[in-house]
Amino acid sequence: MDNEKIGHLIYQLRKEKGLTQKQLADEMHLSDRTISKWERGYGCPDITLLPQLSALLEVPIEDLLDGEVTMNEMVGGNMKKSLYYVCPNCTNIGLATGNFTVSCCGRKLEPLEAKKATNAEKLSVEMIDNEWFVSSEHPMTKEHYISFVAFATGEQIQLIKQYPEWGLNVRLPKKKLGQMFWYDTKDGLFYQYVR
Repeated sequence: MDNEKIGHLIYQLRKEKGLTQKQLADEMHLSDRTISKWERGYGCPDITLLPQLSALLEVPIEDLLDGEVTMNEMVGGNMKKSLYYVCPNCTNIGLATGNFTVSCCGRKLEPLEAKKATNAEKLSVEMIDNEWFVSSEHPMTKEHYISFVAFATGEQIQLIKQYPEWGLNVRLPKKKLGQMFWYDTKDGLFYQYVR
């Protein structure tokens, strides 16, 4: 750890928030001399103080420890390139149009890597009443099921949550070509093209 980098970052973030050393110290029940010591690189916050400092300065703990805020590149607007996240504990779903830190149940989540579905893995997509009817013979048990189905075009995503012990039957408005994504709780994220 580089105390000077960390101290400089704390100084910058405190100034951005419009806080004095005394105000930040009061919020953390510390002395302003402690904040000054950190900012000059003569010490570092105790590990037990990092969650509170992170929340007050609105920056991830990892960035505090690195001594710099990680900036993301502008990804653009193609929703087909969105990133999907699924919590392995509670199966919450996250969706992002660019790289950022996502956490759930106390764990940092990594974006899922979508695999192109083989013919045997593909979902069945039929046209019925000017809608796409999506179905599958996939087992939908509590131990193994499809958690969600999403249809992505360049400008939008429609995501439909699925539940164990329900059959997979989804109706989607017919749109121009796009990608169908789905998450299998055992085998991961898949995609197929729909035209």
